[in-house]
Amino acid sequence: MTIATPLSTSNRSSILPMTIVGILFFIFGFVTWLNGSLIPFLQIICDLNEFQALLVTFAFYIAYTVMALPMSYLLKRTGYKDGMAIGLAIMVVGALLFIPAAMSANFLVFLLALFILGTGLTILQTASNPYVVLIGPSESAAMRISIMGLINKAAGVLVPIVFTALVLSDLTSFNAESIAQLSEKDREVQIVELSSRLVMPYLFMAAALCGLVALVKLSSLPEIEFEEEDKAEDKLGIMQFPQVVLGSVAIFAYVGIEVIAGDTIGLYGSSLDLENFASFTSYTMMFMVVGYIIGVICIPKYFSQETALISSAIAGGLCTLGAVFGSETSHLISDILWGWTGIQTLPNSLTFVAMMGLAHALVWPAVWPLALQGLGRYTAQGSALLIMGISGGAILPLAFGAIADGAGSLQIAYVLGFACYAFIFFYAIKGHKMRSWK
Repeated sequence: MTIATPLSTSNRSSILPMTIVGILFFIFGFVTWLNGSLIPFLQIICDLNEFQALLVTFAFYIAYTVMALPMSYLLKRTGYKDGMAIGLAIMVVGALLFIPAAMSANFLVFLLALFILGTGLTILQTASNPYVVLIGPSESAAMRISIMGLINKAAGVLVPIVFTALVLSDLTSFNAESIAQLSEKDREVQIVELSSRLVMPYLFMAAALCGLVALVKLSSLPEIEFEEEDKAEDKLGIMQFPQVVLGSVAIFAYVGIEVIAGDTIGLYGSSLDLENFASFTSYTMMFMVVGYIIGVICIPKYFSQETALISSAIAGGLCTLGAVFGSETSHLISDILWGWTGIQTLPNSLTFVAMMGLAHALVWPAVWPLALQGLGRYTAQGSALLIMGISGGAILPLAFGAIADGAGSLQIAYVLGFACYAFIFFYAIKGHKMRSWK
């Protein structure tokens, strides 16, 4: 097994790599949070229930678990720079596959396209994250991570707006109820017309990704150097560290509820027959951006990572209660928060779903340093274990969908978030301090 060693770059020479990696993080956010707009859209054109619609998130995020190990071997053979280019090229294939999926309105082809996009992102995430840490001084790594997080979530704010403008423009009554009221013939015509609207956006995405392949290949990105670890190292040794094993579960819970809050808010809005539901993911992302800004400004100057994690868990639990028990008709909270701006307001229950973005924004940056503390030569294995926690984005939304179908209510299904935040709270209070299973 190999571990990365810091890149020897000056502040000036790190500007270009940071710029390129920043562009990649924007792509991560754009492609990832497009799912939030895509789910309610596909639910209507493919006639899906909530559980089936949330297979979108499963197909996308399960790629991180299924393909992580094969892609790590690929990176070992190609190097990280070429690995980034390969990841982008795979994403081009996934984007182009959306064209036959749209033309046929075949949900299985959509899922295959999403899995391929997720596979490309798996390589990119594995290849680019080390650059964020290693491209500059170690003491400023947290700041670089926060900056990349802001870029990533800014893309999440923009993508639903872009999707609505390109795909749902001039559609004033696009919802499941209006489609269901059409005759069978008219419904088929409408579905074909709606599906075809996906073609041009994904052609543009494929073209942009091709441009990024060329950018990465022709750039002067430095290669990460590696040194060999002890061959006799115990491959299962990482399991003896409770703080990282429990940290992986905390990441699982966090990514799961992050995806639920970002990707189901449009689905929930559609079920309430609200207009512009495909853009609702932007609300969650805007709250997450606010959370990242708070983290950049306040950690560690005003409060510690541990305090941030405790606060996130408590705030998330309160938002979950608000989502489950809040009014689906009153807009009082959003009227107070942003009604004066002229931006569309949301029912109270939906507002609490959006505010989960603010509540859990600091979980990822807080868990990582707490989980990896004191691992020494096991740090690389610990990092891999934490990455595996991303599979929460595949599994927990499906559980959410199953609860929604069983209860006959999307609102009730948000109770799953309470369990996620409860575990994060446990990790913040005790789990990250554990150094032994005894």
